[in-house]
Amino acid sequence: MKDAASAEVVDRESSPGEERESLVDALDEPGTDERRGRRKRRSRARARTISIRRLSKAELNRGRELYPESDYWKPRSRSECKDMERPCPFVSCKYHLYIDVHPVRGSIKLNFPDIEIWEMTETCALDVADRGGITLEEVGEIMNLTRERVRQVETAGLARLQDYRDVERLKDYVT
Repeated sequence: MKDAASAEVVDRESSPGEERESLVDALDEPGTDERRGRRKRRSRARARTISIRRLSKAELNRGRELYPESDYWKPRSRSECKDMERPCPFVSCKYHLYIDVHPVRGSIKLNFPDIEIWEMTETCALDVADRGGITLEEVGEIMNLTRERVRQVETAGLARLQDYRDVERLKDYVT
């Protein structure tokens, strides 16, 4: 049985393109998603990866000039950074949520290309871990991933831990 919105669209005389637009407009009415039990799509921009190989020499040199490597103080352990200001200014830390650097290729992944660091609600993965258990959806919101991708990463991590435990048990038989 047709609902009222789609019946009105089909009965109305118009071109096929207008029908489709009207149907989409009818389905996008406020409250439609709540009635059907759908979740709201996230509005964040997808993460963006910058490959070092694709950058020209001029871009690399400009980056070296703008951001010279300098030796400055930064926390080396969790105890040093636990009580520091938030959002965390140390983007080079491997636990910072703003960027990820691939250890082999050197590619840079901007996890939140649409916002600045100081606009982030959470900047440190260790702060999130200290809070305790949270849902997959909350983890996805913090890390700019879908709930399904968070579940996949969790499953892969647990499988690796299980493999490690199995290897530890086998060491008793080898030695």
